[in-house]
This record gives sequence, C-alpha cells and structure tokens, in this order.
Amino acid sequence: MNKEDYKKQFTEDDAVGWLSIDAQVDKFYPAQEPQHFGTLIKYMLGGEDPLDGISVYDSNAQEPHHHFVSYGFSELYYDEEKAGGEFSKFGFELTFRLKKENNDEFHWAMNLMQNLAKYVFKSGNWFEEFHFIPANGPIKLESNTDITALAFVLDPELGKIETPHGEVSFLQMVGLTTSEYEQLKQNPKTTETERLIEKLRENNPLLITDLNRK
Repeated sequence: MNKEDYKKQFTEDDAVGWLSIDAQVDKFYPAQEPQHFGTLIKYMLGGEDPLDGISVYDSNAQEPHHHFVSYGFSELYYDEEKAGGEFSKFGFELTFRLKKENNDEFHWAMNLMQNLAKYVFKSGNWFEEFHFIPANGPIKLESNTDITALAFVLDPELGKIETPHGEVSFLQMVGLTTSEYEQLKQNPKTTETERLIEKLRENNPLLITDLNRK
C-alpha cells in the first residue's frame, strides 16, 4: 500500500495496525469479547510499559487455555510515513497460550510479556521464530514450576499477516523446562530448537504452556 492509498483509506483517528491485529484474531474468536488490559500511561508519553495493551481470550481448542495477544511491538496507529513498509515496526506481536488452572491468576504472564517488551525496546533486539531465552528462574515468580525458559514459534493459528504498515508475525512464547533449555544451550542451532518444538507438538499441537509439566 502506497502513501496515497493509505491516506484515502484511513484517517488520523484510525488505529490502523491495531485493527489489523483484531481482524486476524477475530477469525478465531468471532463472538468473544476478550479481557483487555491497557496501559494507563503510554510508553511514548513516559509510561513504564512498552506494550499499549494485552488481550486475553478463552480458548477451548485442544484443551481449555488462556490465549494472550500483545499490542505494541508493531505499528499500531495511523502513520502515513510507515505505509507500505516491509515490516511493521519490529515485525511481530507476542502471543502466549497458558493452560487453565484451578487458581486462575494470570497477571504474571502479562508482566512477563511487558518485561520482554522492555528488553526489545531498550536493546533494539527483536525475537524471531525458534529463538529461545532463559527466564532466569521460574517464568511464574515464586512458584515451583520447572518451566524456566521460553522459545518462540509462529502461533499455530494466528500465523502472520500483512498490514498497511508491513508484515506482522504472531510469535508464540512456549514454556521450556530447565533440562530442555540446557539441551538447547549446549547446541543452540536453529535446527535443534525446531527439533525440540516438533517433539513437543506431538502431544501438544498448539504448544500450550503447562506450568506443571516436568
């Protein structure tokens, strides 16, 4: 999309990129109003959290789980100078699938996503498919989970989209155990991460993170 077509189709009041994300997610949750958690003070105005918001959907695909979708790694708002780019800002948004528990408290997961965003925004480094990182402890603080690292894969449902600002991949965070992370750390080739992910997919096609997995 060139700048002239962009200006004809949108106005400065349009959250162009945000609408593109919603349009993709709505294909899978057409009748659902998500729980949405927005930041009080936007990062560009001096707020601490880089993500403008995170939506949480209830999914029963495969098994009941929460499906988190971030807003902020890509270009969300009207900007004719960004029209027709190859990638929209960092070129991705994060997602996360968390198995539902009896104690259904999940704010920690949103804090985790914001912490990853702080790393990306401050360092300028971004995540790509099959990257992996340690969480420097349990991904849920003060818990005894053995999930202590994350890998990133293309969300099995949301995939990637073309927006007026460029391509956006929905990168899903996948919880790894300590031993899985150590295995990748010893051989950090992309092919090894791919092999591990494919092994996890055999019993968990949507790569839902279960904090009780050993």
